[in-house]
Amino acid sequence: MKILITGVAGFIGFHLSQYLLKKNFDIVGVDNVNDYYDLNLKTDRLKILKNNNLNFKKINIADKTKVDEIFNSERPSVVIHLAAQAGVRYSIKNPYQYIASNIVGFQNIIENCRKFNVNHLMYASSSSVYGLNKKTPFAENHITDNPANLYGASKKSNELVAFSYSNLYSLPTTGLRFFTVYGPWGRPDMAYFKFTKNIIEGKPINVYGNGEMYRDFTYIDDVINAISKLIDIIPKKNNNQKIEHVPAEVYNIGNSNTVLLKDFIEIIEDITGIKAIKNYLPMQMGDIYKTYASINKLYNQTGIKPTTNINEGLRLFINWYRSFYK
Repeated sequence: MKILITGVAGFIGFHLSQYLLKKNFDIVGVDNVNDYYDLNLKTDRLKILKNNNLNFKKINIADKTKVDEIFNSERPSVVIHLAAQAGVRYSIKNPYQYIASNIVGFQNIIENCRKFNVNHLMYASSSSVYGLNKKTPFAENHITDNPANLYGASKKSNELVAFSYSNLYSLPTTGLRFFTVYGPWGRPDMAYFKFTKNIIEGKPINVYGNGEMYRDFTYIDDVINAISKLIDIIPKKNNNQKIEHVPAEVYNIGNSNTVLLKDFIEIIEDITGIKAIKNYLPMQMGDIYKTYASINKLYNQTGIKPTTNINEGLRLFINWYRSFYK
């Protein structure tokens, strides 16, 4: 089976590609390797993947001609679309980047999936689609019409476009609503990475929401396990015209265990043996108070649950961080 993975130099794309290459899948990896964060991290990820026989193509998914060429030459049977402009706060400063990558880029991918009769399109959505929803834990059938930021809106747009293609063309699509994924080789723009870096370097950390926010932290290995199980769980079409018979699904990919930000910082302090210098600040524009995933749907389909608790996961990340940045 040939699988096309976009965003292959990114955090989740890197780990997923590593896992699938070990399972002897034929992987074509796409990434534009932009400088949104540390390029050394991205290039080192790619070096590891190339040594494992990844077929890598450097392209920007917003470039329709290049995306068309990849699909025409490679003809993948499964597409796992992880490439996107990430980050809530960055979306406030650079909105057009999100339109180009997350909306135009997604359209280029899904149109080619239709054109080349891809068996299954899986794509990265986000817990951000739940936006201002106050009901927790977040479940896939909750209303997601109130995004708190443009990033969340762009991911909601992906889900709507995917559903429409599934309805019109019977293209099987699966959206993956990721909840604060963390772990080795993670993204430097995320709070856990910044906290660890600054605490180890003796620099102050900015603690937004005065540390009273909750997050559903999900360890990378649990995320990869979930994605790999869902590859073969292809949404089915039924000739019945009811909505539930359109071959489109979304799943929460979370830990279903919220952690208070203050407690999260204390765990990093305990593991590093260093006390943080905290600069308490109010919540930032576009932030939400709490993320909390219901993973009942994922469990019912795959029989899996997360196995990595926050203490173990942060210890693994911090060990990697100290090794990589020694």
